[in-house]
Amino acid sequence: MLLAHDDEGTGPAVVLIHSGITDRGMWAPVLPALAASHRVVAPDLRGFGESPQPGEDYADADDVAHLLDALGIDRAAVVGSSYGGRIALELAARHPERVASLVLLNAAYRGLEVTDPDVLAFGEREDELLEAGDVAGATALNVDFWLLPEVPEAVRADVARMQRRAFEVQLAADEQDPPPRAERIDVDAAAIGVPTLVVSGDRDVAHHRDIARLLAREIPGAELVELDWAGHLPSVERPDEMAALILDRLDRLDRLGR
Repeated sequence: MLLAHDDEGTGPAVVLIHSGITDRGMWAPVLPALAASHRVVAPDLRGFGESPQPGEDYADADDVAHLLDALGIDRAAVVGSSYGGRIALELAARHPERVASLVLLNAAYRGLEVTDPDVLAFGEREDELLEAGDVAGATALNVDFWLLPEVPEAVRADVARMQRRAFEVQLAADEQDPPPRAERIDVDAAAIGVPTLVVSGDRDVAHHRDIARLLAREIPGAELVELDWAGHLPSVERPDEMAALILDRLDRLDRLGR
């Protein structure tokens, strides 16, 4: 299947992969700045936004590679937020020829066990709410856990809308026979062979800060930027600053010919 997506601007290609509590709409505040000098593609992964989740085997990384094929893009810089960061790493591991560089914003990563009590408690509570059929409660839990308190109410409402949509699509998909089955792709960070910027929010949960430091150590030549103001979703919290940071990284790579 072809992922729903935005495709704006011209120039070197950039793919923006959203977090697990949003969809491609999370990139709306940064997309115009990036599209002024780059071709920017922002997909909805399966089960998010406008992309369905049919009952079949799939891999998100393969879906992104297929989208690049359909758009005639051979190679792109890839920016991934949280869960999208994990998919960006899987794309670089599975289709290395398609990835020019990585920008990982508080990325998820299977290479580090979750021991953070806050994250474990969050996961247990989310499961309880969803098992009870309380989608609204699970949505509110995610918004409160992953967004900083000072994030404007309009932004919180937009994230809640995206998260609720994802829950509704994914819960309905699980009722299919057969249900969707995502392939597990394990990534060896030490084998990532492209320039990588790892961004960590000092106000994010401990688990994701630990992932950022681990990735920065293990990915050859990776650069770590720690933002003292940022929580888990810096591109939502301060989109202008994040657009500038991403553009600075992309411009440096473009000057070097990627």
